[in-house]
Amino acid sequence: MKILLRHIAGFTFGLTLFGILIPSGLINLAAWDHSLTHFTLIHSQTLRVIISIPFFLTGIIFIIWSNIFLVKIGGGGPAEAFNISISPKTKKLVTNGPYRYTRNPMMFGALTLYTSIGVFLNSALCLIAVLIFLLIAIFFLKFSEEKRLLKDFGDEFIEYRKRVSMFLPLKRKKY
Repeated sequence: MKILLRHIAGFTFGLTLFGILIPSGLINLAAWDHSLTHFTLIHSQTLRVIISIPFFLTGIIFIIWSNIFLVKIGGGGPAEAFNISISPKTKKLVTNGPYRYTRNPMMFGALTLYTSIGVFLNSALCLIAVLIFLLIAIFFLKFSEEKRLLKDFGDEFIEYRKRVSMFLPLKRKKY
């Protein structure tokens, strides 16, 4: 029961932060951007929709897919930062499913989703904010999450890190 409550707490925290607060912030930023600059990235609303929908769907798929694999295969959750654990830590290194394409499919999904919001809202400032968020995410992943994974999974993580891109789902290297 305690583990179930920690999973619920972790997913509630993650959904609130990444699914509600950050997108709301981007929407507000776009409104501020439009009132301040009146700059238009893409004039055609139809084109913005056509571009943003694949980004949005890819983001949602990667977020859901990676959470399922993390819980089912890893036996834990994603909500941990700088040694503060909300949900239970993963017990097994997950290297299949979305994790075979990127070591951070949840973050890739979130940033892809945020990019879709910036494109849809036609906001250069939103896209700049997403880029800044990406840089912060890479710093966080490198100095917090990857440190923990190295400590918990050692050589298995080192080999995985050699094969799979940190963030972008790039073509896998063959070893």
